[in-house]
Amino acid sequence: MDKNKQAIAYMQDNKFEEAAALFTEVIEEQPNDPVGYINFGNLLLHVNDQERAQRFFEKAIELDEKAATAYYGLGNLYVEQANYGKAQVNYQKAIELGLEEADVYYMLGMTFLQQEHDKLALPYLLRAAELAPEDEEILFQYGLALAQSDHISDAGSVFYKVIRLNEAHSDAHYNLGVIALFEDKVNKGLEHFDRALEAQPDHVLAQNGKKNAEHLLSEM
Repeated sequence: MDKNKQAIAYMQDNKFEEAAALFTEVIEEQPNDPVGYINFGNLLLHVNDQERAQRFFEKAIELDEKAATAYYGLGNLYVEQANYGKAQVNYQKAIELGLEEADVYYMLGMTFLQQEHDKLALPYLLRAAELAPEDEEILFQYGLALAQSDHISDAGSVFYKVIRLNEAHSDAHYNLGVIALFEDKVNKGLEHFDRALEAQPDHVLAQNGKKNAEHLLSEM
């Protein structure tokens, strides 16, 4: 196992000092290779040393302006700082340079959602879902973005995919309940609110949804 891979393994085991020592060796041995700087930047970001992390990512870009994962790292850093505009720019640059992974599309989509540009988020969250079809969080956020963009039927289809992956996903059931009420399917809505509460008894929104559904049924 080469030193970069060994250091990444240390990171995954939360052995941060060991990882830092190895990444330092990598950089000393290959000072013009951006990979060591990117990996060290990721480690620094993981331990919340944002100022130094930024310097390492920027050094990697100085060495190779096409280092897509350095821009991805900067995107993550700006998300940590809630600077979603700058995060968006860096994620877009990473994709432009060929980074084709679910995470970068997902994070780019989320930066648009944070800036209340729900419709702009849709193609990126869709691509993330295509690349990671078993990732329930990506699917759920894509469903939310569809619902917030008034694509109600499409949102429902996505939420059903979520509960096929995790039938106890309380938020997906809640949103399916809301969609069912919107479509005047009150019994179906009540069923989903009940399922949400089975999974999460303190789900306040599902509690309110259930009360609304029961009230509607009582008036029928």
